[in-house]
Amino acid sequence: MAEITAALVKELREKTGVGMMDCKKALAETGGDLQAAVDWLRAKGLSKAAKKADRVAAEGLVGVAVSGTTGAVVEVNAETDFVARNDQFQAAARTITGLALGIDSVEALATAPVAGTEGTVNDLLTNLIATIGENMTLRRMAKVSVNQGVVASYIHTQIADGLGRIGVLVGVEGTGDAATLTDIGRKVAMHVAATGPLALNVDQLDPTVVDRERAVLTEQARESGKPDSVIEKMIEGRIRKFYEEVVLLKQPFVMNPDQTVEAFVAEAGKAVGGATVTGFALFKLGEGIQKESSDFAAEVAAMTGG
Repeated sequence: MAEITAALVKELREKTGVGMMDCKKALAETGGDLQAAVDWLRAKGLSKAAKKADRVAAEGLVGVAVSGTTGAVVEVNAETDFVARNDQFQAAARTITGLALGIDSVEALATAPVAGTEGTVNDLLTNLIATIGENMTLRRMAKVSVNQGVVASYIHTQIADGLGRIGVLVGVEGTGDAATLTDIGRKVAMHVAATGPLALNVDQLDPTVVDRERAVLTEQARESGKPDSVIEKMIEGRIRKFYEEVVLLKQPFVMNPDQTVEAFVAEAGKAVGGATVTGFALFKLGEGIQKESSDFAAEVAAMTGG
């Protein structure tokens, strides 16, 4: 019987895409014979996971979790929205989101150990791929924390507790009643889900986004044929309007468009001695993923020569 070394387990994992513990078990079952272990995994249906790794996963779930003054939001993808309603997938997404509360990067989260198992988050997903039959990926995570106050969460299009298609976290600093601060934060989180702001305030806006917008507005203003002094004022006015559209605190509050989000928070916070929104995170499921599309009729025509 060959010695089952870490290098042998690693080699089997690279060949099959199967989790470390399953690879170790396969080698133990086959006396350390690498090829026999590959066949053993195939017989168990586990090595199918590797074959699915190149398939686009743009569906799945966004999960949110809050503990104390810290919140985490995580996106776990699958290929179809049907899987989002699978109990095993939901349990995995909830577990991964909970783990993210104590981790600072998606790379560290992927290799974090999962309680009650001998494997990592990557292993958990690999085993689910084999069980459910779809490619799955841990795509991203973000955290929001406050020094004093609360982190409020909101799930839009909720599928299960803490899981849905849009997840939002909002940090609200304050020393007053936590329930009131949470209510303020949740209302702001609902606003964020509806409007998709790019930044909390002007200072946090990506300078390249501002420069690009300014270039477009400058070109538009010059087409008016007006003097440069007038054009400059036109551009500054339009930039201020742009800030109102994309900066959270400057946006008209969706529940009362006559006041900005900043004004709403200041007014609502008076009841608890003051409140300040200090950060937010917004994940929309599949945002930015290039989804595959196919024309079934065209495919049939191509196959039949029609």
